[in-house]
Amino acid sequence: MVEINTSNPVLVTGATGYVAGWIVKGLLEKGITVYAAIRDVDDENKRQHLDKIANESNGDIKYFEADLLEPGSYKEAMEDCELVFHTASPFFLDSKDAQKELIDPAFEGTRNVLDSVNKTPSVKRVVLTSSVAAIYGDTIDSKNVPDGIFDESVWNTSSTPTQSEYSYSKTVAEKEAWKICGEQNRWDLVVINPSLVLGPALNPHSDFESKKFMVQMGNGDLKSGVPDIKLGIVDVRNVGEAHLNAGYNPDASGRYIISSDSMDFLTIGKHLLEEFGNKYPIPKRVAPKFLVWLIAPMIGIKRNFVSRNVGYAVHFNNTKSKKELAIDYIPVKDTVIDFFQQFINEKLI
Repeated sequence: MVEINTSNPVLVTGATGYVAGWIVKGLLEKGITVYAAIRDVDDENKRQHLDKIANESNGDIKYFEADLLEPGSYKEAMEDCELVFHTASPFFLDSKDAQKELIDPAFEGTRNVLDSVNKTPSVKRVVLTSSVAAIYGDTIDSKNVPDGIFDESVWNTSSTPTQSEYSYSKTVAEKEAWKICGEQNRWDLVVINPSLVLGPALNPHSDFESKKFMVQMGNGDLKSGVPDIKLGIVDVRNVGEAHLNAGYNPDASGRYIISSDSMDFLTIGKHLLEEFGNKYPIPKRVAPKFLVWLIAPMIGIKRNFVSRNVGYAVHFNNTKSKKELAIDYIPVKDTVIDFFQQFINEKLI
């Protein structure tokens, strides 16, 4: 049982990220001081959305230059913090060098942050942003769990440095975090495992994978058909809320799957068509698997991803997050409509 004092500053790594922004927003609105560890502190455009939130709230924000691959990089930003949110970790589906772009930053970054935690006596709790990618590697893995439903007890055992590389990066990073936590008894670890995160971005002009997907649903890239893929989906606002509740609920412990529901891409398209009509080239049919495999490199995904994910479905048991973190999930339909509308408003579709 860990009591966190809200008068103390809180460290958020990767604070300008898609999910991290909503964590920062929630903290600032509670009047908490945020120590934001980011790269390129001097790039005001990158952080202006956070500055705006800070100016309109009771909390304060202070920026610190930090790099996942630089040992000791988070030491200064962690001073006096009881709570650390480690969100910084790259997310690419089409990385050119997975070891350099995904695995090293996720694994070594987690080690560097937790090494600083071990050297910072004030820290009582770390909340790590992991992923359901640390629970399963590809949707074909659903064949190996009862009724195709994953829960927090399951670990991804199928991914490798050359197959489902992102999933591998999240798995080894989370396992390393639990190992480091288990070697001491001063601070505890709570892990958030979101499914595919969609929903309004605080900085819609930044580049992130969820944005790429939603823009493709409306810009014509997928008008000839979408892959037959069914994934767990969760609203970014719920993910932010889950982090905050995991940080400040004294009884929070272990891993938490954060997923509203599972939905296939065609159903997402149907919801968008119902809301926006035929103003945009929203996909109306499923593309044959062989065709998706052929064009995969052109739409930014790898062919082995197509082979192991198209035609399968995954489902998640989110009971623990509802009971222990009090998450009231936003329906996926509302999430995708709000997300798509944001890109219309910003003239990105």
